[in-house]
Amino acid sequence: MRLVVVGSVNLDLVARVTRLPAGGDTITAVDYNRIPGGKGANQALAARRLGADVALLAAVGDDEAAGEALALLAADGVDLTGVRRVDGPTGVALITVDDGGENTIVVVPGANARLTIDPAELAGADAVLCQLEVPMRTVAAAARATPPGALFCLNAAPPAAVPAEVLDRADLVVANRAEFAAVGGLDRAALVAVTAGADGAVLRAGGREVARAAAPAVTAADGTGAGDTFTGALVVGLLAGLDQDAALRRACLAGAAAASRPGAQPSLPRPADLDALEAR
Repeated sequence: MRLVVVGSVNLDLVARVTRLPAGGDTITAVDYNRIPGGKGANQALAARRLGADVALLAAVGDDEAAGEALALLAADGVDLTGVRRVDGPTGVALITVDDGGENTIVVVPGANARLTIDPAELAGADAVLCQLEVPMRTVAAAARATPPGALFCLNAAPPAAVPAEVLDRADLVVANRAEFAAVGGLDRAALVAVTAGADGAVLRAGGREVARAAAPAVTAADGTGAGDTFTGALVVGLLAGLDQDAALRRACLAGAAAASRPGAQPSLPRPADLDALEAR
């Protein structure tokens, strides 16, 4: 199965704190790390680690951060020939994570705001996956260029108004509860997966629930990337021919596994991790 991900690449600047700051607060971090991230990159790596043949179409800057941001993707064999280098900085995300695994994230788009695609780059794809950390015009172009019979998936995050033409082409939309409430018209898609963290996820078709899966109990370490892992896992499961219930359960396992470990890309699980969590 060949999955083409059209999306963002960031370098995550992660500060761990005992509690998230309130407005006007200044607090001292207990740890700091630079970690590859970005919703597109995270989803590409999650799908790759779970067995898909993955190509990433993305844009990074002409700075040293670009190499850092792409390092884990390259190490795991994601096809990066479609990653453009543009003038200016690579995208960054300023992330604060507290002792309970809750986080706040501020994204500085950088090169991601300049991503464009050539429709020919999607030829031969079995599935195309987009998110909303890149320009909407690029997402719409990817929807139009997805080959007939291929799966087009949209992760509606961060929340933004999505054109009807994109939703009408979408075979699958993934959103958390807040995103589902904030983005109108998502039920226009053939399938909509709505995630609820520790409460699991539901799958909707035609505005009604058609499947539900519980999330396994884990100790949360960092929620960064958990939703991206869920999305990548759900796409991989559907591409592999799992039925809707099984694919949703597998995606919940993947999201929980990611949330139980710190960092976005370093936390992304492999099939053995999901099997171990399911067997508990």
